[in-house]
Amino acid sequence: MRVYCAKDYYHASRTAANIISAQVIMKQDCVLGLATGSTPIGTYEQLIKWYEKGDLDFSKVRSINLDEYRGLPADNDQSYRYFMNTHLFDSINIDKKNTFVPDGMEPDAEKACRDYDEIIRSHGGIDLQILGLGHNGHIGFNEPASAFAKGTQCVKLTESTISANARFFESMDDVPKEAYTMGIGSIMQAKKIMVIVSGEGKAEIVRRAFLGPITPEVPASVLQLHSDVILVGDEAALAEYNKDV
Repeated sequence: MRVYCAKDYYHASRTAANIISAQVIMKQDCVLGLATGSTPIGTYEQLIKWYEKGDLDFSKVRSINLDEYRGLPADNDQSYRYFMNTHLFDSINIDKKNTFVPDGMEPDAEKACRDYDEIIRSHGGIDLQILGLGHNGHIGFNEPASAFAKGTQCVKLTESTISANARFFESMDDVPKEAYTMGIGSIMQAKKIMVIVSGEGKAEIVRRAFLGPITPEVPASVLQLHSDVILVGDEAALAEYNKDV
């Protein structure tokens, strides 16, 4: 595993954007696995700046997102499709027909998961998967469990995840309680994985995920088994990791 320790969030975001840029330049029709949440916003902002300067061309890039809330339409301002459009896709020259997010409005959970696994398979897998890291070790919406999930699944969100997401909704009752998420198996099949972390609140889970035992109770710990993982973080998020390495 390669680790890049930046002094702050801005520099961590710039480092992550550099890695994504290199992937796009090396393989113009690459498949990017994209993540939502507050952590990658700075990375996406940097990619937009380089695109606007003429340094990047996303016209042939394909993207497959990690997850989507079940029950939220794409035009809901809290859906992950809306997030991706707002924070990246609307500002670059990617063809939105080549951008994929689970269908949150598909009522048949088995069909939604089966369809998304087929999308991943039909695109030949993911070249570079970007991940955030939840405070409980979740990646995507793969929550702590008794076993690692292989394919796309419909998950019931834990109370800690629901509480963490509540700040984005008018009330706790409005927070979705389920989500469709790419499975651990699909994530692990990506050729390269990059985890972006920021802030002292992530320091302990970073240590547990990358230096602790491999267990489905800390889903991100499975990344220790992948042959090409990059961990990008600021000094605060990597403090406990750096202390123990």
